[in-house]
This record gives sequence, structure tokens and C-alpha cells, in this order.
Amino acid sequence: MTEVLGDPDSAAAWCSRTRAAGQKLGFVPTMGALHEGHLALVRTALAENDRACVSVFVNPLQFNEKKDFERYPRDLKGDAAALARAGCSMVFTGTLEQFFPGDRAQSLRDPGPRALGLEGALRPGHFAGVATIVERLFEVVRPDVAYFGQKDFQQTLVVEDLARALGYPRIRVCPTVREPSGLALSSRNQLLSPEARARATLLSRSLEAARAAWRAGQRDARELSGAMRAVLDRAPSNGIQVEVEYATVRDPAAWSADEPSGRLERAVALVAVRVAEVRLIDNMVLHEG
Repeated sequence: MTEVLGDPDSAAAWCSRTRAAGQKLGFVPTMGALHEGHLALVRTALAENDRACVSVFVNPLQFNEKKDFERYPRDLKGDAAALARAGCSMVFTGTLEQFFPGDRAQSLRDPGPRALGLEGALRPGHFAGVATIVERLFEVVRPDVAYFGQKDFQQTLVVEDLARALGYPRIRVCPTVREPSGLALSSRNQLLSPEARARATLLSRSLEAARAAWRAGQRDARELSGAMRAVLDRAPSNGIQVEVEYATVRDPAAWSADEPSGRLERAVALVAVRVAEVRLIDNMVLHEG
């Protein structure tokens, strides 16, 4: 049975008892509206640890637009039921005031250099909000391992830097889970109409084009980006508004704010597109290993 706790103090006490019993604890931080991608993380956490717990908290610190925060899907009851079926040991939530009593929320954590560019540039303050709440969640849970999905690739880099600075926990980045169409699972997919959902497959198709070019021997950063843009720019609109925010590549081991030029030995392709005003992101690692 999954315990559902309504505040971080209760969660911290549960986690403390778990650790005191000598049990290894895996942790999956989420903003709720759980889908198969989240549940895959939970199942991996359960396979690799004695217990697994999940946080469900729509973090206002990481939203740039009030409208986006307000329309973000919320279904704690449904999330708890899905987690119970997956075998999750505990799920907890809380309010911003409970996580950050007093003035603590006013002090945002510096997310570091890998927050620069792309999501960091388009969403000022976003990664500071992410790093601040993830640090707090780590303090509450004190997990052995924390699990994140690759779909939020730049976020995983920021979280890895955070964990390195704190000295804990180990970060496990798990593969993106996709629909049969190739569309990456996302809580925001709930906001798409059937027509927009079909149109959103543009993201994964653009990434596949970059991967095909890489496998064919292309290593020039701008040529790889161009392969992505060709898919995004040439597809018929079908009456669905599409706004490309970026379609680019980066060296994940030498992150830069600006698109690199010249030959790459390692590369990840990243894309952000608004489809019918719903913002979606995706990525694909192009090099092997």
C-alpha cells in the first residue's frame, strides 16, 4: 500500500525511519499528472532499491508564465492510485510555504553553467527554481539514488551538478518513454487536441533526422541542426500553429550557451516547439554510449 503524506515534514520522518531500518531509498521527483514515463522511473527505482518514494509538487518557482503554471495538469488522487499500482512505497506533496517556511524561498540557488542557453535563455530563472526545489526535496528525502527522465536533458545536467555539489545522491538518468508515434510522453500532452498531438510528432521526426545524419557520418554541428530544421520547416501546417523555439545540437560533455561549430565527437540534438500554444521539448543523444 502506498502511503500518501501531505507535507514535507511527514515525508522526512517517513524517510528517516526507512533509512534507520537499513533500507536503500530511491526517489522520483515529479510535478504530478503522472504518465508511463514517470511510472517507468518508479519501477526502476523499485528494482534498484528497497523502497521508492515520489514527490508531487507543481513548483511555482520554475514557471516563467503565470498562465502556464495555472493550466499545468493536476490530479493527486489519480497520481496516488497509479503509484499504488506501480508499487510505490510513499508519495508526498506540500505547499510552497511548507517547503520553504519564512523567507527561505526568496533565496534561489545558482543552477550553474549548464543552465546557460536553450531552456535557460528562453525561461529566465527556470533552472534556479528547479535547483532550489530539487535541493529542498533532496534534504527532505535524503535518497540513495534519485531518478530523472532524459526528456528534460538540460535539467538532468543541472541536477547532476547540484548533486555533485551537495555530495549526494547518485543521479540516475533513464531513457525517454515514447508513444508508438514517437512523441515523447509528457504531462503537457494532455493539453493537446488529437490534431495537435499528431502534429507534435514533428519533434521526434526532427530528432530522427539528426540521428540519421550522424549515423551517415555527418559530424558538423550546423549541418546536424540543419537536418532538424528541414523537417520542422517543410512539414505542412494542417491548420495547427507551430512555433519552433530551437532545434540545435550540443556537446553534452562540454556544454555551451551558443551552438557549437565544426566537428563534434559527441552530440545531443535538442528541440523546443510550441504546438497550438502548448510548449513541448525533446532530445536525442546522437553518439553511442
